[in-house]
Amino acid sequence: MVYEAIKKLVTYGMETGLISEEEKIYSTNLILDVLKLDDYEEPEENYEKVELEPVLKELLDYAVEKGLIEDSVVYRDLFDTRLMNCLVPRPSQVIKTFKEKYAASPEEATNYYYKLSRDSDYIRRYRVCKDMKWVTKTEYGDIDITINLSKPEKDPKAIAAAKLAKQSGYPKCQLCRENEGYAGRTNHPARENHRIIPITINGGQWGFQYSPYVYYNEHCIVFNGQHVPMKVERATFVKLFDFIKLFPHYFIGSNADLPIVGGSILSHDHFQGGNYEFAMAKAPVEREFTVKGYEDVKAGIVKWPLSVIRLSCTDEKRIIDLADHILKAWRGYTDEEAYVFAETDGEPHNTITPIARRRGDAYELDLVLRNNITTDEHPLGVYHPHAELHHIKKENIGLIEVMGLAVLPARLKDELARLEVAILNDQELTGDLEKHRDWVAQIKSRNVLTKENTSCILRIEVGKVFAKVLEHAGVFKRTQEGRAAFLRFIDKVNEDN
Repeated sequence: MVYEAIKKLVTYGMETGLISEEEKIYSTNLILDVLKLDDYEEPEENYEKVELEPVLKELLDYAVEKGLIEDSVVYRDLFDTRLMNCLVPRPSQVIKTFKEKYAASPEEATNYYYKLSRDSDYIRRYRVCKDMKWVTKTEYGDIDITINLSKPEKDPKAIAAAKLAKQSGYPKCQLCRENEGYAGRTNHPARENHRIIPITINGGQWGFQYSPYVYYNEHCIVFNGQHVPMKVERATFVKLFDFIKLFPHYFIGSNADLPIVGGSILSHDHFQGGNYEFAMAKAPVEREFTVKGYEDVKAGIVKWPLSVIRLSCTDEKRIIDLADHILKAWRGYTDEEAYVFAETDGEPHNTITPIARRRGDAYELDLVLRNNITTDEHPLGVYHPHAELHHIKKENIGLIEVMGLAVLPARLKDELARLEVAILNDQELTGDLEKHRDWVAQIKSRNVLTKENTSCILRIEVGKVFAKVLEHAGVFKRTQEGRAAFLRFIDKVNEDN
């Protein structure tokens, strides 16, 4: 009965602390309005430890039955976000509570806000937990692998509706602060249960929020209050360290600012961070070097498949100065022998993916050298996963992948399950499995595959492919020639000083 589901949802709100006992009637009435109900009789039964997903399903099924919404993932998501907004505190209250807790400690503040983001269903925990995750041991450390299943697939009707929908310039993109409280539409997600924490970095107004898809623990997004394009420059390093000063228990990084090597959203300046230590952060410096004039800054080349320079110092301003110097040197650097070109036909190719963190009393900054040049042989990028790896990973290698977490397409869950069956039954690989044929042949040549081990071996092999993906993205390869080329760039950094 719908009344029971309403009471359960309100109870969930009180159990999680989203609303207080004093707001019970008010929140109930808001839910009634969303459901187009004029009356209500509260059930006598009391509920405890209410699980959100089944309650929302009951209410969504009711909405479909009464013709309030169409029965599709897109319309259900738009509607259940409206329902959850009936339980979420107003932005000013969230900000007030966050500031109060921040006064005690930054960790207490982020713990509160992260819990709120999950309890409000902005982060859909019941979807995120369906993501496939495992760890693969490599020579570079333990690399995280995830097959992302938390982003819902749009159904054909919704896709068609989105195409016909009026193209709105509001919000300008999914990172704009105008998303807070926005009801959404078929071509833009609902964010009525979304709350943003305002912060100041480098003297500008920015927003702090969590990613709804949380690829790792406390995966946060820090975005410019203005809709301006991404740009990696000296000010970028200042902003990263300003954030670290506010939240020393978090790391923060920026995608590169050029297509192919940058992230999926280059139109809005933003960073990603969180409370997690990636494999790259754990990777050791394998060769130290000194830059003239910056002897107080520890510098070295990191043992990692991509080309990474690590800077460390107790004075972040010294790191910022050196990082800016390296960035300028890299922007204009060409080494034909290493197939590194600063530009071709006026198109710039060199940029940097920076990641900042605290390390005890010191500040640490990783500078990942990126280059987006393309050729006829590699039209998607020379320093991009090559065609032979596209059966596993074809998409851009952005910040998250750079640090050692593979975000792989949802199709792989089904494909790996069917590959296991095909391998064990010695079946021909056809259709969408054909692209895995060479890879499977290689796996068979190195392993005795049984019912007990095939699933595990396939996961291990996926991890190995991702390690190769990262190697392809590395500008200076981990060969004798590549190491020599990397040192030539370091020499250039010193020459320019």
